[in-house]
Amino acid sequence: MATSGNKNINAKLVLLGDVGAGKSSLVLRFVKGQFVEFQESTIGAAFFSQILAVNDATVKFEIWDTAGQERYHSLAPMYYRGAAAAIIVYDITNQVDHMAVFSWMTLLLSDSIVGSLMKKLSKRALQVPAYLRSSG
Repeated sequence: MATSGNKNINAKLVLLGDVGAGKSSLVLRFVKGQFVEFQESTIGAAFFSQILAVNDATVKFEIWDTAGQERYHSLAPMYYRGAAAAIIVYDITNQVDHMAVFSWMTLLLSDSIVGSLMKKLSKRALQVPAYLRSSG
């Protein structure tokens, strides 16, 4: 969660996506200004931080680069819990990776969307989108 005080802001940021999507390359470019063409796969998650001056504030980004392998997907909620933002990264050349974006979105949304005033269900103005209903 982003917190501020005296114009110092801490913001937890998490990168999600399938293996080989480019999450580590993206974060290394942001944090170190480096590009590594053949980056080894992240195991579990990697943590980085970056401090930037933004307008009249100092922002410390606490960045979690998560592993994209299927066996680590169940750990994702642990990393994005309390995050100010989540970025879903995908390989634009890979159709399967592109479709996985919806799985990542569903995972994020399942922990992020809250419908309230259930006692007024008969007056509901918006229906739950089909892709959310199908994911449980």
